[in-house]
Amino acid sequence: MKVFIVPNYSRPEAVGGARTLEDWLSGQGVESRWAHDKKRYPGYVEDVSDCDLVVSLGGDGTLLRAARIVGYKGIPILGISYGHLGFLTTAEPEDLVGTVDEALSGRLHTSHRATLDIEAVYAREDGGTYTLHSFALNDLAVSRGGAGDMIEFDVSVSGNHIDRLRGDGFVVSTATGSTGYALAAGGPIVTPEFKGMVCVPVAPHTIMARAFLTSPDDEVEIAMSPERPVSRHFFADGQSLMGEGRGTGIRATVRRGPGDIVLLDRSARSFYNSVSRVFYGKAARRDA
Repeated sequence: MKVFIVPNYSRPEAVGGARTLEDWLSGQGVESRWAHDKKRYPGYVEDVSDCDLVVSLGGDGTLLRAARIVGYKGIPILGISYGHLGFLTTAEPEDLVGTVDEALSGRLHTSHRATLDIEAVYAREDGGTYTLHSFALNDLAVSRGGAGDMIEFDVSVSGNHIDRLRGDGFVVSTATGSTGYALAAGGPIVTPEFKGMVCVPVAPHTIMARAFLTSPDDEVEIAMSPERPVSRHFFADGQSLMGEGRGTGIRATVRRGPGDIVLLDRSARSFYNSVSRVFYGKAARRDA
């Protein structure tokens, strides 16, 4: 048995919790390994293929980092909340050891979360192009650049042209990401059981554009209009997809990823409890 620990290194309490967990795991005869500090080693690539469990100690951003490390491998992820929101996490720091013990003994509920496979195409200054592929658990976001200019783009679903839009951007999210950027842009909260994609325009320059859902088998393409060559950016789970660092994003294609992320939680009701706690300020309860 091997556990991979992903702490938020900017939070001393999360690092302290990771040390406590490491000591407890050692006492149980379980091997553990820490993720690197990405600020000190930004280009380091982790390999967790030999691990049985990944434990995230931080907020939702740290859990998203853990998800990027796991990718499509299907290794279960357990989130312990040391952050501000903790929508995706399972337990508080005081329950750290007990919750990890439950995870290792198979007593926690598994929630399979759809992922995204992103293909972003960039144009080089010399006229050539290059393509980047990326994983995302939450979303792809197409956003205007630092100059603040409105961007123009065409949206298509599985070859069917939807519209040409102008605005601040566009978000394609999973059900998991529906409570993130997509929600802030006016999209719906979607149950994790939904395996399609949530498409939300960001501040569109029209009253006609609305959020819509796709089927799990659809592909969504956002193609930037050559008639408005302003600065714009592509992001996967909030991380820039600039790649080589020199080029302009011209097209992004998003489809469901080839594997799910497996999150560990207390029960099938954990999602609704989190929705009630975070967005309505109270604990969910069963109807009498």
